[in-house]
Formats: sequence, structure tokens, C-alpha cells
Amino acid sequence: MTKSPRAVACEALRLAREALPAYSSKFSRQDYTQHQLFALLALKTFLKTDYRGVIQMLADFAELRRDLGLGEVPHYSTLCYAAKRLLKKGSSSCSSSGPPRAHGKAG
Repeated sequence: MTKSPRAVACEALRLAREALPAYSSKFSRQDYTQHQLFALLALKTFLKTDYRGVIQMLADFAELRRDLGLGEVPHYSTLCYAAKRLLKKGSSSCSSSGPPRAHGKAG
């Protein structure tokens, strides 16, 4: 088990390249590949941070951006939308604070 965020990001990028198409649709904007976004989501989980936190780390560390092939830092909402699409979790929230809320009536 590694403690290196860069190693985690690189391994997640490698695995995503094996399992996912580069883009979710031929109509995608193609600013970032699904591989890059998946790697950032894995890094978010590894660092136990929120969307804004992982984006700030990416902004601070050029080596990490280079490892992932990112020319620009994505907006945190890009990660949120990617999480909903890639992880298929209905309870995923784009909010940076607080736990996700349960949906539906209590009963």
C-alpha cells in the first residue's frame, strides 16, 4: 500500500485507461478524459478531501498535473459531474461541505 498521492493518481489513470473509453460521448467537450477525471476522484478519496480540496492540491502541484496530462485545472464541479457519471452514486453531492443527505421520506 502506497502513501504517495502521485502513485495513487498514476495507478488510477492506468486502470481507467484499461477500463473506460476516453470520453463518455462523441459530443463531449473533451477538455478532460474520463481517465483523468477518474484518477482525480481516486485521489480525492485517497486524500479524504472534498472536490475543492483535490482541485486546490492539483493547482498547487505541477508534478501531479504533469503526471495526469492536465494542461489546466478543472473546476470542482467538473469532478462532481464526473463522479455522478462514473461512480453512479445517486447520493453524490456537489456541495463541498457536509455529508450527503438521504433522499426520500423517512417512514
